[in-house]
Amino acid sequence: MKGCVEKMLYIRDIERIIENTLEEHKITIDYVFNNTLPAPMSFNVSTNTLKFNYLQINGYIANINFKIKATDEDCVKLILYRQLGYHLVFKNNKHDLRVLKYFEDDEKAEFLAKIENNAWDLGRTLVPERLVNSYDQIREIDKTLLKVH
Repeated sequence: MKGCVEKMLYIRDIERIIENTLEEHKITIDYVFNNTLPAPMSFNVSTNTLKFNYLQINGYIANINFKIKATDEDCVKLILYRQLGYHLVFKNNKHDLRVLKYFEDDEKAEFLAKIENNAWDLGRTLVPERLVNSYDQIREIDKTLLKVH
């Protein structure tokens, strides 16, 4: 299997991967390119929209290049599955995020950590068997690479 970052992925490449993955899993959400997004991808529950920054995606893939063995397309899918996990968390559990306004800091941190873990877990349910190990590796790597999701 090839290592990540065979070539630069462009917006149209990433859009095709997102579109095909959403279609495959029968998930209906919007997706848009956002060149100011400080993370590779982010899911906005309020607008039911996935945002992506192709430069951030390429940079992220470069950071995991030597740690996992996957194609560029598979690397994008692995990033995407996690964000789709957020979609599933909020679709399956109608969290009222306004409560965060009233939580104490430790309660906020606990609530957000629960959502984060659930997103990873639910995203994993979408991952094809051949990529599960890579997804799990990225989950561990991500703890050190990304502070923003």
